[in-house]
Formats: sequence, C-alpha cells, structure tokens
Amino acid sequence: MAAKIRKGDKVVVLAGKDKGRHGTVTQVLPKENRVLVDGINVKARHRKPTQQNPQGGIDRVEAPLHMSNVALEDPKTGKPTRVRFEDKDGKKVRVAARSGETIDG
Repeated sequence: MAAKIRKGDKVVVLAGKDKGRHGTVTQVLPKENRVLVDGINVKARHRKPTQQNPQGGIDRVEAPLHMSNVALEDPKTGKPTRVRFEDKDGKKVRVAARSGETIDG
C-alpha cells in the first residue's frame, strides 16, 4: 500500500503533549508505523561525561510519534486532513480529503 505520510510532508499532531502543533516529517519508520517530526516530541537525554564528550550534559532529541497521532496538513486551510488516492494523467497522486487539493503530482 502507498504511504499516506512521507518525508517532507507538513503534518499536525492530533494527540499527546504536542497536540495541535505543526511540523515537517524528517523521517518515516514504516515497519514501526512511526514518524519523526521536526521540533515535536522532544525528549531530554542526560549524558555522563566520557572521553569523547568530557563536558557531558543534556541532549535534546526528537522521539518518534505513532502515525495515528499525526495527520497531513491541508495545503489550502492548514487544518488536519485525511488522505485519499486518485489517478491523474495515469499517475497515482495523494489528495487531501478535506479540500480535494492535490498534495503531490
């Protein structure tokens, strides 16, 4: 089945502590049904000083979100939308269900 959410898509978070925030997908993990969104779901990892990193400190890293907790942003309205597929000129393209706007292609 074709991917409804792809790298580079603008998405809206539907659930969790970042609900309502918008971001861009930086990585898709299809086997785990998860996506990484730029600046969303940031976790802090405390690191001990090591020889490679003598300072130590706190690393802030984006954690993956489940795909069901994000929705594609409608190109027309900026609101969350579902995705459907249509054939246009012999190509399979993604279409925003809310506005009917073509997402790619």
